[in-house]
Amino acid sequence: MEIIELTKTAFIDKIGNFETTDWKYMGDKPCIVDFSAPWCGFCKRLDPILAEFAQAYDGQLYIYKVNVDNEEDLEKAFNIHTSPTLLLCRMDGTREMMLGTMGKAELKKIIDEKVL
Repeated sequence: MEIIELTKTAFIDKIGNFETTDWKYMGDKPCIVDFSAPWCGFCKRLDPILAEFAQAYDGQLYIYKVNVDNEEDLEKAFNIHTSPTLLLCRMDGTREMMLGTMGKAELKKIIDEKVL
């Protein structure tokens, strides 16, 4: 599986309608949404790790990317001030935001323990 680029409309269709006060994740598998920018050095380092995990966790997890430079509504709604920021959506409906400036081993542990 490849990383899936999201626009605001695609986010609402695949993840959930964040414009409602109590939105729920709509996916059939857990997901990670990477809020990033093309000029961001930390984002560029995270990109190949997420691409590798998209392949390794194919069928178990979705990995999405939001370009915050193009999607201001999403950037504002999720209060993104630092890139990359990750949104973790679990199947039990819980969501968690975290800074995405971690290494491969740490992100793998988070996926295995907190997302799946």
